[in-house]
Amino acid sequence: MIEFELDGHDYIELHSLLKVTGLCESGGVAKLLISDGLVQVDGAVETRKRCKIRTGQIVNCDGQQITVR
Repeated sequence: MIEFELDGHDYIELHSLLKVTGLCESGGVAKLLISDGLVQVDGAVETRKRCKIRTGQIVNCDGQQITVR
């Protein structure tokens, strides 16, 4: 499990979160995973690349879980 701090920001876009946490090598790879339906936000498949991820949400991708704080 990965914990990610927003550090005073209101949100982070989904594709950026996958990139900065190291789950994807680049934003382009992250966008492909998202568009292919391989990413879940709070248990539901999310296909919006720029979906705003906020404090308390949980993202699952490639068997990894990210908790946003």
